[in-house]
Amino acid sequence: MARPSAAAAGRPDLRALAERVHWPTAVAVTAVIGYVTVFVLAMVHTSYDTWGALLVAPALMAIGTPILARVAAANPERGIFKLLMLAMGLKLFCAFPRYLMAFVLYGGAADAKMYHQKGSALALYLDNTDLLSQGVHYDLGMKVAGTGFVIIVTGVVYAITGPTLIGGFLVFSWMGFWGLLLFWRAVQIAFPEADSRRYAKLVFFLPSLLFWPSSIGKDAWMMLCLGLTTYGVARLLDRRFGAFVCIALGSLGTAMVRPHVTVLAGAGLSVAYVLRKRPQQVSALGPLRTILSVVVMGAGVMLMLQQVSTFFGTEGTSGDSLNHVLSETSRRTSQGSSMINAAPTEDAAPQFSLNPAGLPMAVISVLFRPFPFEASNIQNLIQSVECFALLIMFIRSWPHLRQLPRLFLQRSYIAYTVVYTLLFCWAFSTINNMGILSRERVQVLPLFLVLLAVPRSESARSAPVRRARAPVWRVQPGQWGARGADAVPHEHPARVGGPDSPPRPRGDRTE
Repeated sequence: MARPSAAAAGRPDLRALAERVHWPTAVAVTAVIGYVTVFVLAMVHTSYDTWGALLVAPALMAIGTPILARVAAANPERGIFKLLMLAMGLKLFCAFPRYLMAFVLYGGAADAKMYHQKGSALALYLDNTDLLSQGVHYDLGMKVAGTGFVIIVTGVVYAITGPTLIGGFLVFSWMGFWGLLLFWRAVQIAFPEADSRRYAKLVFFLPSLLFWPSSIGKDAWMMLCLGLTTYGVARLLDRRFGAFVCIALGSLGTAMVRPHVTVLAGAGLSVAYVLRKRPQQVSALGPLRTILSVVVMGAGVMLMLQQVSTFFGTEGTSGDSLNHVLSETSRRTSQGSSMINAAPTEDAAPQFSLNPAGLPMAVISVLFRPFPFEASNIQNLIQSVECFALLIMFIRSWPHLRQLPRLFLQRSYIAYTVVYTLLFCWAFSTINNMGILSRERVQVLPLFLVLLAVPRSESARSAPVRRARAPVWRVQPGQWGARGADAVPHEHPARVGGPDSPPRPRGDRTE
């Protein structure tokens, strides 16, 4: 006896329903159901420190997606929206291994634990206090500049999201991503000849820039503010509106945490501003405006030097005070298994030489160390692989880098990049711990990577490409992809680069 069909029995035909449902919809529905299931289980078995991240992550993606869509819509390159979305998703994902490193590998012996505890207390105070009538009277137990400011930022974040540890890692990692985006936009504005796509791949996917600025702490905040400062510099050099606002906000953010880095950026900006091109039509107030801008920037640099002196507890900004600060930095970082150069005694501060002759070694030490043979643990070994890869890329880019003297004068953004990079390497070469150096290095990598995006020179582009042996097509070129009457037969096989092959258009893509 034959079975009645599902339709005859009044039941839905599951096979026909499955054929009508588009597979992306099915995947999306499955992902939502899985996410809700994980969320419910996390609420039952974990605290808000953990399951709060399941609320924070989609909120950050929802905020960032339309912004990236608008950035991509104004960008002429193809597929840039997918690249930016992948970069943001990967940056948020790196908050989890960063959290595991701090609280599993190191057992919570990290600055993020202190920021979380003090930030949670500040968030509780902000939630339970009527700020309009009572004002803010909260004792951080330390000065605001430096660590205290990051506690304030953490407290404000927790007042919005609630005190969630992993969620805090996600928010700070998200801040770091927007800093990287601003670095990328700065290159597009002030150095349009650069290989923008190559720079995007480097700055968004370099492991150090993904990993280190993904924790609650100073690194992510500095990445955001340095990116904002650099974006303002690019707009200033290109004479765009809003440049000084971006520079002021970014510099204020970096000065509240690491004022000495603000001084380095200010020095690079001063050199770049002096070297920037004059417009073809100069107004009567043009020279006066330039002089006034230089005076304002000079005064800003002097104020930052004074702030640095106060931050490090030295008197004045003379060479002796600077030598004292750098030597003390060298002594404090001369500890642990990742030490580079040992101090003579435990309390002795090694003297740091201000001689610029040591600058080449400082550049190598800051940008490309540790070398593989210097690695003392698995973390240093992984870092050494990245440093070695950067060194190889730098060597391979040397023919392009020969243009730097010309670009230094013609493209003032390159002057800003080079001056900041050299000063940073000179100042941070005093760090004697490879672990600390790897984390601090992220403050210079986005600008150093600009040098790896320098395009080929015009002479190199026009030079013919020579091959030792031209490969031969195994079949007729017209046979691939030919359909019907549109196919164009070739009487003789052609060789790539040979006399029988049509000329290939030369692009401007940097290989």
